[in-house]
Amino acid sequence: MTLDDLRVFVSVCRAGSLSAVARELGCTQSAVSQHVKRLEREAGVSLLERRPRGVVPTPAGRVLRDAAADSIAGLDTALRRVGDLVNGDSGAVRVTTGGTTVRHFMAEAVVAFRQRYPKVSLEFQTETSSRRCFEALADGHLDLAWVTMDGPVRGIEQRPVVELPWVLAVRAGDPLAGRSRVDAADLADVRLIRLPHNSTSGARLDAAFAEAGVRTRSDTGVADWDTALLLAELGLGHAVVPALPGRPVPGDGPLRLVPVPGLPPLAVGWAVRRWDALSPLARSFAETVAGSCRQRETNSGTTPPPASRPTASPHSGPPTTAKSIDDRGRTRHDPSS
Repeated sequence: MTLDDLRVFVSVCRAGSLSAVARELGCTQSAVSQHVKRLEREAGVSLLERRPRGVVPTPAGRVLRDAAADSIAGLDTALRRVGDLVNGDSGAVRVTTGGTTVRHFMAEAVVAFRQRYPKVSLEFQTETSSRRCFEALADGHLDLAWVTMDGPVRGIEQRPVVELPWVLAVRAGDPLAGRSRVDAADLADVRLIRLPHNSTSGARLDAAFAEAGVRTRSDTGVADWDTALLLAELGLGHAVVPALPGRPVPGDGPLRLVPVPGLPPLAVGWAVRRWDALSPLARSFAETVAGSCRQRETNSGTTPPPASRPTASPHSGPPTTAKSIDDRGRTRHDPSS
């Protein structure tokens, strides 16, 4: 049994396919199979169950997979920390996230971090969903993942950084564009641009509409929030999306963002395997991003504390901005508002 055998086996369990792992590693399917067979010979038990559409771990395979995944992640973290000690301030920070996250949440922080650590390599790996970010993080080759929060994940620690309220994106001139707010029920007869089926934000939005008893319709789907905003700006539909930092509500251009206060906000932030095992550089980058998000909301000064938030009539509401969250997961409000 070798470390490579365990790495390959864990990858096969996650991918559910020998051929997919072979393509990822640039080797033959037979070579991947040999790694698994070596483990099975040593364990004396079958570790994978073959099915028509791939493979799944047997009960014994699940035990080995869980133990191996935790051990490999811990070893990789330790090796990176040793490398940081050797290289001083010239190590690397590896982050996985969605395709537009850096622009919306990290732009200022990346500049500040680069100025502070000019020799550090920042490496960003793009994934299509929070679930894929968790899987990439668990593989042990990355330090941090920026994700949408949606309940606990085995072997992963999550720290929310900011809460994003929902807004309806419509083109200026649309009958709903002049509203100061809309309720979920107002969208029952509106065809919406649908967020990705496999995304946490899309699933959370669907669940919120279902809880409100609202059945929405859609004839257009997109891969990310920015595309939904663009299509809405072009007048090709309506989109319910999170209120992204840096985009004023309601806005003064061709796109209008109308608050939907009845929908629960979306929390986004950091996910790691173990926060206390992060390298000093990775921790510094995570804290720089969180601090940048909080500073942006402090500067906006538009989110009142809950006690002072006014009671809204059906067509009026408070300003909508993202709310930052402190290191202990508590929502922060601007004390001057």
